[in-house]
Amino acid sequence: MTKLGDTPMKAQFPAEKHDKIIYAQLKSGAIDFSATDWMASPALEPKEGNTFSIYVIGETYAELKAIFDKLAEGAVRENIVYVELQNMPFGIFGQFRDKYGVSWKFKGDKVE
Repeated sequence: MTKLGDTPMKAQFPAEKHDKIIYAQLKSGAIDFSATDWMASPALEPKEGNTFSIYVIGETYAELKAIFDKLAEGAVRENIVYVELQNMPFGIFGQFRDKYGVSWKFKGDKVE
C-alpha cells in the first residue's frame, strides 16, 4: 500500500489527504486487484461505498467478462458510472458501481 503522503504528488494535496491510500495491490494468478481512496472528485458526493475504487486487471476479455458479469448483477446503470466491458483503443475497459455502491473498474490487454 502507498499513501498519498509518500509520493511526489503530496505537495499538490492538503495535509488531511496525505493518509489516503493512493495505491494498494493484491495479485492472484493472472488477476490483479488494486484500489485507491477517493480523491475528492467534484462530480461525486462522498458517501459510504463510493469513497474508493477497486480495479480488476487481467489479460483476456473472457476472464475479465466472467468476473464483470457476476459483479455487475444489480449494478447502477447510470452513464457516468456504467461502461460495459469493451475493447477501447488502449485495451479492454469497463466500469460500474455495484448494487452496494462500490465502484469497480476493469482493464485488460487490447483484443485484436
